[in-house]
Amino acid sequence: MKAAPGDPSPANSPTGSAVGPPADAVPSTATSPSGPGTADAAPGRGWRSWHTLWVLLLLGWTVSAADRAVTGPVVTWMIDNGVGFLADAENPHALGGLVGGLFFAGYMLTQFPGGYLGDRYGHRTLIVVSLLWAGVATMLTGFIGGLVAFIVVRVVTGLGEGAFYSNDRSLITAATPERDRSLAMGVVITGLSLGITIATVFTPELIEFGRLFLDGVEAWRMVFWVLGLATVVVGAGVAWWFREHLSFSGVGKASLHLGGYSAVSLALVMGVYWVGTGAGLSELWVALLEVALAVGLVLFALARKGTEIGPVIKNRDLFLLYVCNIAILWNLWFFSFWSVSIVAGAANSSFMSAALTAGFNAGAGILGFPAGGWLSDYGLRRGWGRKGMMLTFTGVQAVLTLLFAWYLSAAAHPSLWVMGLLLFTASLFFNALQPVGHALTAELAPARLRGSAFGMENLIGEMGAVLSPAISGVLRDSTGGWTAAVWMDAAIVVVGFGILTQVRYRPPAEV
Repeated sequence: MKAAPGDPSPANSPTGSAVGPPADAVPSTATSPSGPGTADAAPGRGWRSWHTLWVLLLLGWTVSAADRAVTGPVVTWMIDNGVGFLADAENPHALGGLVGGLFFAGYMLTQFPGGYLGDRYGHRTLIVVSLLWAGVATMLTGFIGGLVAFIVVRVVTGLGEGAFYSNDRSLITAATPERDRSLAMGVVITGLSLGITIATVFTPELIEFGRLFLDGVEAWRMVFWVLGLATVVVGAGVAWWFREHLSFSGVGKASLHLGGYSAVSLALVMGVYWVGTGAGLSELWVALLEVALAVGLVLFALARKGTEIGPVIKNRDLFLLYVCNIAILWNLWFFSFWSVSIVAGAANSSFMSAALTAGFNAGAGILGFPAGGWLSDYGLRRGWGRKGMMLTFTGVQAVLTLLFAWYLSAAAHPSLWVMGLLLFTASLFFNALQPVGHALTAELAPARLRGSAFGMENLIGEMGAVLSPAISGVLRDSTGGWTAAVWMDAAIVVVGFGILTQVRYRPPAEV
């Protein structure tokens, strides 16, 4: 590993010190189309360097999303089969939802540190560290027994994965011409849908594969081994491709620095869990306390680095986008975590049939993400602006989610086909709005602080991911069905739409 020979000399410091940007920094093509490493940024057809970057990051999203999404289907299988640490749980859906929420508590707490470290050490460096960390931790999950140990390893997995998002978005913004920026974000994050679809649809098959080597009650472990190994392979491949921009010292220092943040975050997350459960608090209250950690981290960051990162925290319109992300990630991980259980419970179907139907929700992103990104860039060139596009997609998604909630309430025997169609169409618009929002964040944030901005956006947004599985599981156990949880999800989407209307936005003068 070594610094890219074409980088400006101050950038060759792997520590990302004050003398210049980190070794893998890439000048923004929006402002420096002819800068180092961007000589082919001029308009034209054909395969360009940034297209290769999109493919690599898409693969990274695919494996990391599968690692985080697999907990939901595995928990559902454990509940349905009465095995594992959920076998004797009094409120299994509430406990399973809390397990999922605690993963996102870890994922949430390294969002801002991950972006900040990416601005310091280099975004490629943090992406490689995140992928290898997540792959090893996911494989380790398959060797764990017992509730507390399982939670600890899933939190550790989330802590590593939390460094991916902000650095991925920042690297795309820097390396892609502005005219294709939203398309790039949509194409790359398609890996999220691919990963969630793989985790949703193939978990039953991987469990069956596990039965060939393990006792039936232990077959779930194979899912984590296979997906974790895939993540390690992809992480190694990405590291090899980025080798010109990496250094062993830079990767090592970034890993240690992220490890330091993660050790503190793990202690906080598990401390809240042990104090909460020791005091007899419900899963809902434990999840709320975990969210309080995120609020505390935001306040801590503002107190310690207020002058440095103030432009991405104190900006009114950026902050409103951050809050909108709570609704986006609530909806994403409500359906990603519980969709198999929702479909199975409503239609009284088998685990396999429910997984295939729920796959329509995740699979819609394969079309929605790139389509939303392309439409956003096209609309920007036509003078429409990104905010209007995002509002339109959010509004349609809200209506379709309300329709899905109504159908579950009104239908005596919900059809798998109707549920699949509603999940697909709502998810299509939901996924389309996300790359639009990411490009909007990139435009509103200062270029030098984009990693910090994306990290803060996902830190705040992940509050929805922490609360969604837990609160929805509590509602499922208390009401005996999923209807109330789906209505709550629809209401939160509507609130997010209302907040988005208050964002002030002026499209760039030239694209």
